[in-house]
Amino acid sequence: MPTMFPKCSPSEMTGLLVLLNDHRGSEDVARLAQDLDLEIDEIFPAVEFAELLQFVKVKDGRATLTENGTKLLSVSIRDRKLILREQLKRTTLFKTLVRALESSPEKMLTEDEVLRLIDFTTAPADEYVQNIINWGRHTELFRYDSDRRVLLPAHVRAVGRASTSSRPPGGGASPATHSSSTAAASQPPRSPAERLSSVAAALA
Repeated sequence: MPTMFPKCSPSEMTGLLVLLNDHRGSEDVARLAQDLDLEIDEIFPAVEFAELLQFVKVKDGRATLTENGTKLLSVSIRDRKLILREQLKRTTLFKTLVRALESSPEKMLTEDEVLRLIDFTTAPADEYVQNIINWGRHTELFRYDSDRRVLLPAHVRAVGRASTSSRPPGGGASPATHSSSTAAASQPPRSPAERLSSVAAALA
């Protein structure tokens, strides 16, 4: 079956893991949403993405940190990116994107080519293309030249004016290595994404 990639940034997912860790690694999803003053459906994308990457298991409405999830929170930011990258590479979509980049004679994929690969390997979600690109950039699986609108391998320099150094929309802040959600929950930012991201960012 095609995989659905929820619209969720790395910092949002990490914020969820940090919050879950504060609850001793296991808690009802509804309670986690309540802690952030969110509706339950507003926290689902982060839960689903964390489950997709095998950082949490969800059963009967309760999320529990996996061994991978616990490890992700215990390592340095640099090592955290490595773990995220390896988990993404286990998914059909990101594995396909990386292989297509490596086999491309030009060492690049146009936006149309990326869209076709997404259509083949995921459930329909055209509006999530930028989110998928953000995750690949965050974990350094590949780079994105927004001027030419092409993906580039992580180890190949872009030719011409490339804006690969700019922060992608929704890319989020770097996650923290320790956990505490009290301050973030007491003064939550306005949007669900900001509330989850602040749990991680406040402790960076």
